[in-house]
Amino acid sequence: MCGVVGYIGPRDGVEVVLSGLRRLEYRGYDSAGVSVVENGHLSTVKREGKLANLDEALAQTPLSGPLAMGHTRWATHGPPTEANAHPHMDASNEIAIVHNGIIENYQQIREELSAKGVEFRTETDSETIAHLIQSYYEGNLFEAVKKAIRRLKGSYALGVIARDNPDVLIGARSGSPLIVGIGEGEAYIASDVPAIMDYTRRVFYLEDGHVCEVRQDGVRVENINGEAQEYTIETIEWDDAAAEKDGYPHFMLKEIYQQPDVLRMTLQDRISASGHVEFEGVSMDDDLRACGKIFVVACGTAWHASLVGKRLIESFASVPVEVDTASEFRYRDPIIPPGSIVIPVSQSGETADTLEAIRIARAKGAKVLSVVNAVGSSITRESDGVIYTQAGPEIGVASTKAYTSQITAFALLAIYLGKLRGTLDGDRSATLIEELREIPTKLKWCIENQEDIIRCAADARYRDPQSAFFMGRGYNLPSALEGALKLKEISYIHAEGYGAGEMKHGPIALITDRVPMICIATQSPVYEKVLSNIQEIRARGGIMLAIATLGDEEIRKHCDDVIYVPECSDPFSPIVVAAPLQLFAYHIALNRGCDVDQPRNLAKSVTVE
Repeated sequence: MCGVVGYIGPRDGVEVVLSGLRRLEYRGYDSAGVSVVENGHLSTVKREGKLANLDEALAQTPLSGPLAMGHTRWATHGPPTEANAHPHMDASNEIAIVHNGIIENYQQIREELSAKGVEFRTETDSETIAHLIQSYYEGNLFEAVKKAIRRLKGSYALGVIARDNPDVLIGARSGSPLIVGIGEGEAYIASDVPAIMDYTRRVFYLEDGHVCEVRQDGVRVENINGEAQEYTIETIEWDDAAAEKDGYPHFMLKEIYQQPDVLRMTLQDRISASGHVEFEGVSMDDDLRACGKIFVVACGTAWHASLVGKRLIESFASVPVEVDTASEFRYRDPIIPPGSIVIPVSQSGETADTLEAIRIARAKGAKVLSVVNAVGSSITRESDGVIYTQAGPEIGVASTKAYTSQITAFALLAIYLGKLRGTLDGDRSATLIEELREIPTKLKWCIENQEDIIRCAADARYRDPQSAFFMGRGYNLPSALEGALKLKEISYIHAEGYGAGEMKHGPIALITDRVPMICIATQSPVYEKVLSNIQEIRARGGIMLAIATLGDEEIRKHCDDVIYVPECSDPFSPIVVAAPLQLFAYHIALNRGCDVDQPRNLAKSVTVE
């Protein structure tokens, strides 16, 4: 969601903040602004639209100073206008705040402050925070912020500066992530690590309900009751190049091409020399062996990966698995039997609905084993065990490598559970592991050998459909859902994913020669069924593109176009077919002139409800 960056130190704070905001553009935003304190003045410049608009404004009204703070906003309360952009000031322009999150009781606080004569200038919930802090401010900004946040209900990652406290930067969080970076005689706050990677690799993650007073020479952390809190500084090991395009035209394309290496990283160290799956740091064998049911909670693309994971675990380990979208799980009062395990799946580890689902599950006595990419994130800190997906930073808003690495992690977990619970014998486990080892190579072949074919198809028959359907069966029903989501996300074309056997139960009524069908038809126990479904579509004049197994020439008789993937074990085929679906959406979006890396209205991490 919104990006937050703050700096205090000897550098030009505005330059540092703008650099950080550019690093956070992948989060999605519709306006941006900066505030700076220098020589007893608090100055702010903000603009609607992209950072280029803010750069132009700052060229006309330059700002600089050692204490600065900036924000990229993704609109929630109030439209994306300059007035509603952050930072927000109190009525006397004495205090400035930036905020990621949603304040649920802002209307009540707003009415109280209005009754005392405070005039509001925006439609946002965030402006309320600035006025509330000012109402408690008596010269000590740290104390005023602590008093103010005791009144707030909802989620927030806050940055706060004040005209009369030029040596203090305040950060606070509840529900929304915030990190603190430590440099030599300087310090930073940010909503995500890439924002400050150019300046420091030493960071700590502010805990929920904590507030920090950041100075050039040190950081003080307390909870909202004023009790001192310890923190542990970590060193980020990512390569800088992980957050750059490396010559690719878009982050999304780079991340599609990274997938074979990402999967190797996800597999390495998890498969021992003797061919067994091992999870370092996951000490939950007794719980896993005894569990009677598994609940998987996730959102968006991670939910699709979880649907594949359900089938893998049930097939290999014979444990019933229930998959929920986290936003529904948290509100339906789920029945969680004793001994259950909940598996939250998240790229960022900060997804608001998924975090709340974990807390509900833990309150009902469940153990939590998370599948997460971001080390040190909120979900990992609230889990009993963590399987890291090793995908590295994913900058493109449309998830690619996170998705395939999540499925790979589920495959490893399913094999591990099967051995642990005695449902997989040694030979079957060894065969599955060997097949899984081959997947990165097969995925690499698919990307390198099929992209030109996909590009040509996107340039011709599928260039500008009014709508599109994706269908699959078995392990690849989730692939159809994910393929449709990718096309919707980045090309803005209406698309739907269905089980192939469900098409005749309604959706087939929409098939015309203007509505293409993309069918996952790899070799599987239901291949003949899928072929029949294809013929049903063709009989009604539908355009058909199939993703099929290399060597399958029969399918060409029934389709307009075929994209081939290498032969692989059916349970692992969703990993291999993901790349053609991603590339198909990518090239159609390019043809339509869409912003592939930053689709409209979308944000990388949904850290508010």
